[in-house]
Amino acid sequence: MSLACLPFLEALTPCRRILLAGAGGGFDVVAGLPLMEYLRGQGKTVFLASLSFSDLPKARGRKVGYNVLEVDQDSGGDDEYFPERYLSEWYAGRGLRVPVYSYKASGPMVMIDIYQDLVKELDLDTLILIDGGTDILMRGDEPSLGTPLEDMCSVAAADMLKLPHKFVVSLGFGIDVFHEVCHAYVLEAIADLMATGDFLGAFSLTPAMPEFQAMAEAVDYICQRMPGKESIVMTSVVAAGQGHFGDYHPTPRTEGSKLFLNPLMSMYFCFTLKGLAARCLYLDYLKDKYGRWEVHRGICNFLGTVDSREWVKIPL
Repeated sequence: MSLACLPFLEALTPCRRILLAGAGGGFDVVAGLPLMEYLRGQGKTVFLASLSFSDLPKARGRKVGYNVLEVDQDSGGDDEYFPERYLSEWYAGRGLRVPVYSYKASGPMVMIDIYQDLVKELDLDTLILIDGGTDILMRGDEPSLGTPLEDMCSVAAADMLKLPHKFVVSLGFGIDVFHEVCHAYVLEAIADLMATGDFLGAFSLTPAMPEFQAMAEAVDYICQRMPGKESIVMTSVVAAGQGHFGDYHPTPRTEGSKLFLNPLMSMYFCFTLKGLAARCLYLDYLKDKYGRWEVHRGICNFLGTVDSREWVKIPL
């Protein structure tokens, strides 16, 4: 059993050289691992990139342009938090060299340079942004936007990038309740993008899939090497995909809180990047920004122009 065909995978048919990039940083790149495994099995050339929260100046590796470090199992650096290095180390244990092209969070004007450098270096024709969670779908007038800064810098830069094929994939429906994201508006976003033809379907990761098994092994490997800094998102996604439900805690980091693990957490939701970017009400406030604080001010300036909609409870 493996990933079945659906509109998103059909849209990838002409794609040859694909970059899977974590949109929001940290473990987001790990959320792309099932796609990595599947697409490589289809004969595609696939690369990984990550907006890193690690201390990259401490690490060793080849530089790509001014802003990107090619991280692999020998990069050293921050032992306490370095999911990109540990992911490459996990692949090395399987006999594969899989670097993770890593860069620090910055504004869209810097991010587009990063993407352009990677397009040139890797001869890419496709970019897929991966979000662990669903706040990347917020348009801007919801009760909470979650943690939009890194996600929207990635989206804004990718929207400006000239590349034949660009997509967004979200994994972890329901996890962003922790950041006060209203999931009724997540469903609204999916419906809106369905109406415009920009929703490319959804599919579950199940325990029998080798792609899911690889992700579960990688998440366990990485988290064991970063005790106390395990990914709440990815451990929840894996646990949900293994059939755990309700107030189940796969990591001690969530003890004392109430969780609601459910089968939707282990589903990919897939979109065109163009459609998702066009729906965002405040992307133009960000596109000319270079630094993270400029982006923060841009978001705040936008929020001063709108009245947030009320929280909506899903009537089920």
